[in-house]
Amino acid sequence: MTDFSPLLLAELAILAVLLSALSALATRHLPALMRQLVIPLMGFSGLLALLAGVWTLGTGQNSTAILPIGLPWLPWQLHLDALAGLFLSLVGGITFIVSFYAPAYVREFEHGNDSLPALGGFTGLFIAGMQMVILSDGAFVFMVSWELMSLSSYFLVTFQHEKAANRRAGFLYLLMAHIGGLSILLGYALLAAYGHGLSFEAMRAASLPEGWATLAFLLALFGFGMKAGLLPVHVWLPEAHPVAPSHISALMSGVMLKVAVYGLIRFTWDLLGDVHWQWGVTLLIVGSLSAIMGVLYAMMQQNMKRLLAYSSVENIGIIFIGLGLSAIFSGTGHPALAVIGLVAALYHALNHAMFKSLMFLAAGAVLHSTREHDLDQMGGLLRRMPWTGLFFLLGCISIAALPPFNGFVSEWLTFQTSLQAWALDSGILRTLLPIAAAVLALTGAIAAATFVKLYGIAFLGRARSRRARRAREVSLGMRSALAMLAIVCLLLGILPTLVIDTLNSIPQQLLGKGLEQATAHGWLWLTPVSAETASYSAPLVFIGALLTWWLAQFLLRRGSVRKVRYGDPCDCGFGTPNARMQYTSVAFAQPMRRVFADLFRLREEVTRDEQGRERHQLQVEDPLWDWLYLPLARAVNALSKLVSRLQSGNVRIYLGWSLATLVVLLWLIS
Repeated sequence: MTDFSPLLLAELAILAVLLSALSALATRHLPALMRQLVIPLMGFSGLLALLAGVWTLGTGQNSTAILPIGLPWLPWQLHLDALAGLFLSLVGGITFIVSFYAPAYVREFEHGNDSLPALGGFTGLFIAGMQMVILSDGAFVFMVSWELMSLSSYFLVTFQHEKAANRRAGFLYLLMAHIGGLSILLGYALLAAYGHGLSFEAMRAASLPEGWATLAFLLALFGFGMKAGLLPVHVWLPEAHPVAPSHISALMSGVMLKVAVYGLIRFTWDLLGDVHWQWGVTLLIVGSLSAIMGVLYAMMQQNMKRLLAYSSVENIGIIFIGLGLSAIFSGTGHPALAVIGLVAALYHALNHAMFKSLMFLAAGAVLHSTREHDLDQMGGLLRRMPWTGLFFLLGCISIAALPPFNGFVSEWLTFQTSLQAWALDSGILRTLLPIAAAVLALTGAIAAATFVKLYGIAFLGRARSRRARRAREVSLGMRSALAMLAIVCLLLGILPTLVIDTLNSIPQQLLGKGLEQATAHGWLWLTPVSAETASYSAPLVFIGALLTWWLAQFLLRRGSVRKVRYGDPCDCGFGTPNARMQYTSVAFAQPMRRVFADLFRLREEVTRDEQGRERHQLQVEDPLWDWLYLPLARAVNALSKLVSRLQSGNVRIYLGWSLATLVVLLWLIS
């Protein structure tokens, strides 16, 4: 390693965030230190990590280091390459932006019963764990860092532990995190057994038989997919994200889920190396189901943050669709098309980190101002929170994949990959890929409707509650974080060729081939396959949108277009319109709920208050609880009752079991 390298910057970033975690211990007696020292140190760490990641992506430089910690025969090895550089820049960039948002947000905890040292300390450890996972160059340091990330985020989910819902969500998250971690550990164990070492370098040199390689892939998919929120192991995500502080939700959904995506890419494309097309089919099916079911569950939600959490399931599904397409084309001998799928997945991972962080931070601003989670208790917020409303709208446009914002580009690339099914020889695969494309198209349509509902119910119309009527705009620091993320979403949307040029070193590293044809016609045109097949000019779309807006303003000022005259609408003989006459979140989703009713577990109830007014209550629950998790829970309880019979309380019986165990072990050893 040179005297000054990207990896050195990354190591300094880890030291800075660990120092912020240590300094959080002093915030119990000096709560202002949280805003003045702890969060700025986290922001500085994020900036260093961002610079290290961008530096690595720009130069393609690889750096390696051995830390003076660990075991004598098993040192901690770190490595920073192009793949790690992308995800390290995501962790650093979101951490840096969150540092502008968090000081005003955490001020409300300074005079309450919640522990500031716990919030600051575990946030620092959480960020350090994510950075270490990305930089790990061996299974030992990877698993230690993975557990640090999981355990520290558990304490952040249960930060307000006096609420039963938070404790339940934290327990579910911790349980599933450790089950997933065990699965990842077993996957690494297979690689280590054939590679005769725990370093990634030894694992790359391992030659696994096809059956064992497939088993290792499935173990990794289960473990990393559980952390990423893939169906059907997604149930922790809509429970944990809504109860965590909003800036932590942004880090978890925007960044931690991408760390899981990074882990699977590193394990499959880098360590296993020889990707089979059957693995791609598995990824494609799981990703498609996650995308469509995630957005359908999101459409049904009334809790703002729970809706965004289910939307993360959808977007992780889209990322895995891209990975599945890449694996299918790679396994069938079409490396050029495999590169497009991989770049689409990486681009969407980058985009989701940005717009989902924007959405969670904007939702946190709404909750901070209104103290309301329920959409049906909001309304009319655009008049009271105009800047937050603007940035929330830009986030909705991005996440709904509308041009010229960033979500459109990565989904368009995914579509372009799936439309190349004609290149495959297998008739089954040629049928499967268009079906996945149709599922993705349906997902995009429902996502657009979902975020029309979210924005319209929350920000338009009339206020539905006293808290919504009393809402006020949030502080400048919180707004500046939203503005930075909104600008990044726009830039990623209008400059896709520059982004793909930056990402090009990753497919070159993993697949031995880049996506040079995408930018062959300059920065103005994106041509992933060829100019004759498909092209997209994001700058021209953006310029066209600006010209349309300018022309409308010009005509209005000249009087060529008659200005709208506002007046009272026809009331048809009814009384003055009020907030109760507006569409509710439940009513907006009713058509979609009727069409897909068999996919949900619905509980409806109509009650009447003392004034004779009827109130409709609807609960939409995930049927996987009844189909999968409750039977497993009953089986575990039944097994526990059988095992509990061993606890007789008789010492002689315990000694007998011990003797029997020793005899069996001696027999096995001999």
